[in-house]
Amino acid sequence: MPIDPRAVERLVETITKQVLLRLAEEQRAAQSGQPPCGSECTGGLCAQMCIDRVGMVIAAGADRLSAGLGVIPPSRGIAAKIDHTLLKPEATPDQIAQLCYEARKHGFASVCVNPTHVRLCAQLLRGSPVKVCTVIGFPLGATPPEVKAFETQQAVDEGASEIDMVINIGAIKSRDYEHAARDVRSVVRAAHAKGAIVKVIIEAALLTDEEKIAACYICKEIGADFVKTSTGFGPGGATVADVALMRKVVGPGMGVKAAGGIRNFADAQKLIEAGATRIGASAGIRIVAEASGEAKAEPAPPTAGKY
Repeated sequence: MPIDPRAVERLVETITKQVLLRLAEEQRAAQSGQPPCGSECTGGLCAQMCIDRVGMVIAAGADRLSAGLGVIPPSRGIAAKIDHTLLKPEATPDQIAQLCYEARKHGFASVCVNPTHVRLCAQLLRGSPVKVCTVIGFPLGATPPEVKAFETQQAVDEGASEIDMVINIGAIKSRDYEHAARDVRSVVRAAHAKGAIVKVIIEAALLTDEEKIAACYICKEIGADFVKTSTGFGPGGATVADVALMRKVVGPGMGVKAAGGIRNFADAQKLIEAGATRIGASAGIRIVAEASGEAKAEPAPPTAGKY
């Protein structure tokens, strides 16, 4: 009987997800002896799963499991610009494991998760080029600089190498630029001390163009690595006009991340053409599928932002 490639892919995904979770939980047991093998079945196909053996393959990159069965991750070009994002407060460890599996498979730049999931992601992505990104002062940006610095330090210690912080929006709107600069500086110092990069979210939908320019200048002057349009939880998401303005202010040497409401390849492409060097999206799978022609391009539904 011929084997259905889709059934094989589902089986690989199921096995990989379970292995990733069990590796994180049974690392100590694996060091003291060989854990028992189990089996996973999908679509009438079954495979034996031995954590100690598969773990060596996972450490080299879970996408290699798929490639070994003839599956080539689509559109590495656009994928390498995407922070594969899951910031919903109700996200479960299983969903985070799935996010990490997808990031390995497609070659996304990072997974972007809430701080509580950083340690798990770092374990699941060990040996992979995919980075762990987390959010600080999220989504309001209204916590004190000292708290943001502490959050950053803990996140980096637990495995994050990219920090997306929310700037103090009220300080920008009240023209208290000294406070805004101290806010950004506290996170940049904590992150850069451990080799992590910082993307500063300015929540552009809440700012005038003058305020956006001021926020971008502060971030550039302090030494942040990126400016970012939105949290995805504000009144609006990324726009071509905002990205173009931010790129003009920070110049060619600094990163610009567009995030919030990016649902398809066409929109992502427009934002990249406007100057974005990174895309934050929960629709990364759809974007790469459309980019490779595996999915029909469809207009995105109206949205006020939201990842």
